Amino acid sequence: MNRIFRLTPVLRARKAQEDAARGEVIQSRQEIREAQALVKRRQLDLVGQDAPSEGSARAMVAALVARQSLAAGVFGAQRMVNDAEEVEREKMAALTDAAKRRRAVEMLSERHADMVKAHDLRTDQANLDELAVTSKARNAARGVETPSSDENGRDA
Repeated sequence: MNRIFRLTPVLRARKAQEDAARGEVIQSRQEIREAQALVKRRQLDLVGQDAPSEGSARAMVAALVARQSLAAGVFGAQRMVNDAEEVEREKMAALTDAAKRRRAVEMLSERHADMVKAHDLRTDQANLDELAVTSKARNAARGVETPSSDENGRDA
């Protein structure tokens, strides 16, 4: 029985792929937080920019255009949050897929380890059985009685 698991390099590669996918998820979550912070800043800018109640028509139009521009900035920032959340969902799907592939190879590794252990146990048992048989045969050849046999040579 081959004691070496031949897919060990594959398992290492799958773990590396999973780690890379996990890093991408963490990065996408950071991007979501940054986009949410941008939305908050732009909303505060919009709230802080009140429409003037008096002044020339040009000043009023300029203030309204500025507010509209700030509102568009809030909308754009919210869109960035939505896009970042979509990217994060895709990255999570990739992470899940990588974890499934790694786990499949891990299960093969565990099965291999179990087979090696079972083989070792069978080999040890066969060796013990062989020792017991040869010991009994040696004793019989020498004419030595074993403690488990009675006077007629039968096992008890």
